[in-house]
Amino acid sequence: MYEPEESGPAPLGGSPEAHRAVAWLKDSGAVEHTLHTSLGGLPSERDVTLARMGAVLQATAQGLGSPAAAVWAGVPEQVLRGWIDEDPAFASALYAARALASAHDVKPGGGQHAPAMVRVLLVAIGNGATTLDALKLADFRERRFRTLLNASSGLRALVEAARRARPARTHGTYVPGSYRPRRPGRKPAAPLGFRLVRRDAPDAPESGGR
Repeated sequence: MYEPEESGPAPLGGSPEAHRAVAWLKDSGAVEHTLHTSLGGLPSERDVTLARMGAVLQATAQGLGSPAAAVWAGVPEQVLRGWIDEDPAFASALYAARALASAHDVKPGGGQHAPAMVRVLLVAIGNGATTLDALKLADFRERRFRTLLNASSGLRALVEAARRARPARTHGTYVPGSYRPRRPGRKPAAPLGFRLVRRDAPDAPESGGR
């Protein structure tokens, strides 16, 4: 099994360029937030949704499948499925993006879109996925990835940077309620939209004197 880094912490050092690239991939949401706040406020739910939809289309046009496109866009796959089912315009655009990839012979696992696959791989690892799970999401074959990794010091530096960017492990990981499996009898969460939170706003005091 190919997962040597799980046995201990990642080594120190590494390529500054690789760390900058991984930081850019992980901080895309913060960049969008800064762009919107520069215009006087937080992005609306519609703005966030359209931006994520556009990212899905970009990934799809480069030959990536739905799971990888969801990672690229930073949305749960179930949210992406909801968009496909409930937004005909988005479903048509997604079909067109797939047709574009097919017309140019860009297929999952093909060498033509290896940089797109690497991007998904790095984002998944940086979000805490194991290397094997990240390889599956990016549609990398393990043997091919080993070959690329052995041949490229740049790729090794990127993977190391992504491992170091993983969130710190805790005893329990919080999962937003809208992303959790629904219990029998409970009303399903709305599949569309994201909750927008102003990062610099103080926590509201609890009521009732508790």
